[in-house]
Amino acid sequence: MKIFGKVRNRPSASWRQATDRAFTLIGDGRYEDAGALLTRAADMEPWLSESWFNLALLHKFRHDWEQARTAGLRAVALLDRDAGAPDWWNVGIAATALQDWPLARRAWQAYGLRVRGDQGADAPAGEPVGMELGSAAVRLSPEGEAEVVWGRRLDPARIEVLSIPLPSSGRRWGEVVLHDGVPRGERLTAAGPSYPVFDEIELWAPSPVPTWVVLLEAAAEADRDALERLAADAGFAAEDWSSSVRLLCRTCSESRMPSAEGDGEHLDPHDHSVPGHPGPLGHRTAGDHWVAERECGIAAPPGLVRGLLDGWVADSPDTRAWRDLEEVC
Repeated sequence: MKIFGKVRNRPSASWRQATDRAFTLIGDGRYEDAGALLTRAADMEPWLSESWFNLALLHKFRHDWEQARTAGLRAVALLDRDAGAPDWWNVGIAATALQDWPLARRAWQAYGLRVRGDQGADAPAGEPVGMELGSAAVRLSPEGEAEVVWGRRLDPARIEVLSIPLPSSGRRWGEVVLHDGVPRGERLTAAGPSYPVFDEIELWAPSPVPTWVVLLEAAAEADRDALERLAADAGFAAEDWSSSVRLLCRTCSESRMPSAEGDGEHLDPHDHSVPGHPGPLGHRTAGDHWVAERECGIAAPPGLVRGLLDGWVADSPDTRAWRDLEEVC
């Protein structure tokens, strides 16, 4: 089929040259220059869905969601296939960022996913897509001091953070982050299941619950576990960072790594990436090697956190103590 004398699916050499150069610039972080080239490529070949897909991708990198949605819709209008195209996934991410729920449902369905209750466009316009996709891991600050934490997938583009992130991430327990669609790495559990690791794009919904760090004296693992249960029963969280955090180099973090825990309920440890290879994975202490002093992260409101710790100590004052409580995020 020809359009204006051009054969479809055979872009010109000039289009390919401009596009290749644009993606080189994107790799260097030069988004403005890349945008000029991709706009020129779209002017050369406006009938080609890849022209608009590439622009939508660039706008996603720039977090310009209005433009990403516009370019993405032009891309899917030119598709030759009915389902499964990554163009629709990018539309779904942009629609989710903008809370355009009717379009998000349409995008996930067009990609080939089942939306909750098959409601599709008949669902209430203001209702978020909710698909309950189970557990997954998300890499916070993927271009910086990355940290992989565990969470609950709300839909194909959002994860609620259920670990307590380290303060360097700038993220909190209970926050919802927008994430990319292609996993970079997996975490394998002792029980058998593996979980994808997605890269964070941006914060989608902040959490009002601050993060605290405290030094515990816990004579045994059972004492530590009691604090985690106490916090969970109150509707918040405590996490023994001395056991739950391990250091991984970036290459390991982005690979298929075993997780020392993982029974579907408790998915620690989470990973903190560092340049180079740190040697032994993590610093877990258990059993005969238990160390009483623990660095613990707590996610709880200011009016509750001290009472939580005091109540924990009161239940077993001979084996428990705490000190140096500090709000860190």
